[in-house]
Amino acid sequence: MAREYVHRAALAEVFLTGWQETAADTFRVTAQWPRFHSFYADETGLYDPMLLCETIRQTFPLLAHAAYGMPMGHFLSWSRFQYSVNPQEMDIRQRPAELELRVRCHDIKRQRAVPTRMSMAIEVFRDGQLMAVAETGFGCHAPAVYERLRRGRTEAASLMQAAAVSLLPDTVPPAQAGRARPRDVVLAVTDAPREWLLRMDTAHPILFDHPLDHAPGMLLLEAVRQCAHAALSRTEPAVVSGMDVTFNQYVEFDSPCRVRSSVGAAAGRTSTTVSVEAHQYERPAFSALATVVPL
Repeated sequence: MAREYVHRAALAEVFLTGWQETAADTFRVTAQWPRFHSFYADETGLYDPMLLCETIRQTFPLLAHAAYGMPMGHFLSWSRFQYSVNPQEMDIRQRPAELELRVRCHDIKRQRAVPTRMSMAIEVFRDGQLMAVAETGFGCHAPAVYERLRRGRTEAASLMQAAAVSLLPDTVPPAQAGRARPRDVVLAVTDAPREWLLRMDTAHPILFDHPLDHAPGMLLLEAVRQCAHAALSRTEPAVVSGMDVTFNQYVEFDSPCRVRSSVGAAAGRTSTTVSVEAHQYERPAFSALATVVPL
């Protein structure tokens, strides 16, 4: 799969392997996961659910470009993303995981035959077993439209990225965020309980695979995952088996983004729900519900 189709710079970060149209607005997309990944790694013997999220994210530009004719150079923006995964199908086996994504595109809006917005319903199968389901919606923007949306921020992207790196705050302890290395932590300490600053390391080789003028959606999903772990402060292994995320605005480099969490009632020992809200410029940036299950 050409990396340009999935908006990645590194070939090693391309997880999709092929696609075909099976019916009108319905597609079969194949993917492969390595048995080990430098960032999407887990100490529990399971694949990281964020690897699933990145695989689904790569499906958006692939089909928008290859199936719907969106020109290269157009931009995508997430509006909503929801997934639910069965942890029992996420175990790491003796061979790389071969996946089949069954994708149905709907609510498609076009301008001059080019999509401007669409939604996708996705089922993910592994060895014939349903592993996960997802639903997402996103916009497709021509360069001129994107420039208007960004209000000129694209021209100052390199300066903002440099400033973001030079002003990185201290991370929370990696174990608290469910990570092994400080560099992979996207939360920074504050004095308030269950409140953190979003830490945007624009030199991170995976989260910032190529230059961007705002925080990427996968970094925001990673923040939700880490907030869920930090809010629960569990000592036993756990996995974020589902999320429902709404993106309200672009998250910028030049202003602090505060992330708060609250813990819902636990459903016995089966799952706990964590609510996450992020604010920047005193406006909602994104919000999410994360479901955490013990292993």
